Amino acid sequence: MKFSGWPEKGDLVVGEVDEIADFGVFVDLEEYEDKRGLVHVSEVASGWIKNIRDHVSPGERVVAKVLDIDEDSQQIDLSLKDVNDHQRSDKIQDWKNERKADNWMTIAFGEDVSDDVYSGVATELLAEFGSMYDGFEQAAIHGTEALADTDLSEEEVEAIVETARENVSVPYVNVTGYVDLECPAPDGVDMIKEALQAAEGNGEVPDEVELSVSYVGSPEYRIKVKAPDYKTAERELEASGDRAATKIGEIGGTGEYHRDRRTDDE
Repeated sequence: MKFSGWPEKGDLVVGEVDEIADFGVFVDLEEYEDKRGLVHVSEVASGWIKNIRDHVSPGERVVAKVLDIDEDSQQIDLSLKDVNDHQRSDKIQDWKNERKADNWMTIAFGEDVSDDVYSGVATELLAEFGSMYDGFEQAAIHGTEALADTDLSEEEVEAIVETARENVSVPYVNVTGYVDLECPAPDGVDMIKEALQAAEGNGEVPDEVELSVSYVGSPEYRIKVKAPDYKTAERELEASGDRAATKIGEIGGTGEYHRDRRTDDE
């Protein structure tokens, strides 16, 4: 997807070096239709530049900062030296992600998708998530619920979710906690099994979360949670431990959730 408008002053943009002159470098902007910027020789690199071609090459992909825009004269002034390595890396990754999302849009709505449909869907994803890539990622994690606040049609939502779940590699985090369970009753083993079932959620764990409980050594049990982000993972981990402790308490035993191991060996 290429924007038909203009970047804003201060934006970071991705471009390809198109032409090199003694006074500067012309850059074709990858994210904008028919837009070209100029990096004056003084903005190519810090310090004195003997030969501008020692710093850039034709066809090289660069990240530049927008210094100024004059729409009347169709001029965009850029700087390469004002972009640090961290900014350059992040911007290139964002640009690559949006290219992936552009491909997913084609998969979801067909290669012959109209400009109006594409623009309408893209606008909704940008408004809700900040980027098309983040929209597809959230759809892969949370399904139709992620798109509930958009104005997309039911058919559009289904197409996005189906495409996202088939193509998006969702980042996950893993966290671990522990719960001590004891029950002195004659049928204490069965009571602890009930508590462990409660820990596993009894169907209450969200679809995007994987949760498992395993035996460590009496009276300790390990709870592992895999989730899309740490906030969700920690919440589900603590909820699992609390469910087990509450259940064993209701049937005459004792239970305590804790974040770290208490036994010597794993």
